[in-house]
Amino acid sequence: MDVAGVNEILEKFQGVKGNLIGILHEVQNRYSYLPEEELRYISKRTQIPITQIYSIVNFYNRFSLEPKGKNVISVCLGTACHVKGAGKVMDALREKLNIDIGESTDDMNFSLEEVRCIGACSLAPAVVVNEETYGQVKPKQVSTILKQHESSENG
Repeated sequence: MDVAGVNEILEKFQGVKGNLIGILHEVQNRYSYLPEEELRYISKRTQIPITQIYSIVNFYNRFSLEPKGKNVISVCLGTACHVKGAGKVMDALREKLNIDIGESTDDMNFSLEEVRCIGACSLAPAVVVNEETYGQVKPKQVSTILKQHESSENG
């Protein structure tokens, strides 16, 4: 466990009311997920019950208890995106990356997830890679999108 790293994060939020979500975001940014040991340490240091921490982690879909790739690809499968072909885009991503939804590539460069709505219905079907939104995506565009992020230092 990286006690020094977690302590550094905790110090940033000392005295900040309602700081748990901020702490969790920082921890996830550092490790690309929320490791159990670090969460238990945070629980002890902040005196927030571990059950409360897990409750928050499981409520927000941006938090992950599993390691994620450097580039997280979220395919919107909400109604508008689904109707406009998001399923075919998802299939193309699964084929190109050789992974399924919820998995990461062996090199940890990409993770693939489905989301129900990103609030960009006019761009349907929409795909988000990290913080970048791609609209009106067609399956044939998947290779181009992946190439833009293959050697990306984001994440």
